[in-house]
Amino acid sequence: MTRAHSASNGQAPSAAASRPIGIFDSGIGGLTVLKAVRHELGAEDVVYFGDTARVPYGTKSKETITKFSVDNVSFLQSFDVKLVIVACNTASSLALEALKDRFEVPIIGVIEPGARQALESTRSGRIGVIGTKATIGSGAYEACLKRIDPSVRVYSEACPLFVPFVEEGWLDGDVVNRVARTYLDGLKNFKIDTLILGCTHYPLLEGAIRKVLGPRVKLVNSAEETAKESRRLLGEMGVSARRKRGAATTRFYVSDEPESFRTLGERFLGRSIESVAKVGEPSAAVSPHLVAPPRRPAKAGKP
Repeated sequence: MTRAHSASNGQAPSAAASRPIGIFDSGIGGLTVLKAVRHELGAEDVVYFGDTARVPYGTKSKETITKFSVDNVSFLQSFDVKLVIVACNTASSLALEALKDRFEVPIIGVIEPGARQALESTRSGRIGVIGTKATIGSGAYEACLKRIDPSVRVYSEACPLFVPFVEEGWLDGDVVNRVARTYLDGLKNFKIDTLILGCTHYPLLEGAIRKVLGPRVKLVNSAEETAKESRRLLGEMGVSARRKRGAATTRFYVSDEPESFRTLGERFLGRSIESVAKVGEPSAAVSPHLVAPPRRPAKAGKP
């Protein structure tokens, strides 16, 4: 059985189809992916986990990011998810292969969908990438872009302050605009025509980014392409939900500050969030710990 077809876990298709999709991010930014998934896959139940106690991921080591990511997938598995979307560019860059090796549940990241979208958008073949220090340092976007089109020119810039700005709700203003100009002026000089927002937090700063780069530069976030890839994969596995669109549920969990998450999340999603459960509290109703025991074992031979 291929990895892509392992989500049913021996269940009848109708039973497997009713299981939710799991999405995790280091915090609030993954809501860009959730929003696209809700639009593209309106019949699917979703469990979203934001690791707000340990944000930001982008300044941490590969080993730490991988450990956090394993914890997050283990938690999502307690909901018997049929697919996990790693909505964090840093985790997608540094931990995705380790997660795929460790867990049976199909897992997809946001790097390749974003790269494909950028290559479809560019006219000049000059693409910029911004992200956390860890994402940019990994070279994941450049490697993916050049694997698909070796002729493309890629210019990268780490923007470490963008994530804390978003987490604090600082989406505009003089400070944000000055920092954006400091980060982006160099990319502007390279005459890029497409910019990959290589962190799911960054679309929330689109206004500040556009003030620097102008309207002619196409801004790419991988959310829509990741949602489309999820729909394709679920169809390929034969486990797409069969309920009516709009009948699906979204459950939100965080590791810290649920009220702050809810307030900023509502502003971004443009709708109310009825409740956000902090993992470890009774309202989470799943496990007293972040790391719930996986419901499916790791692959044979893997730790």
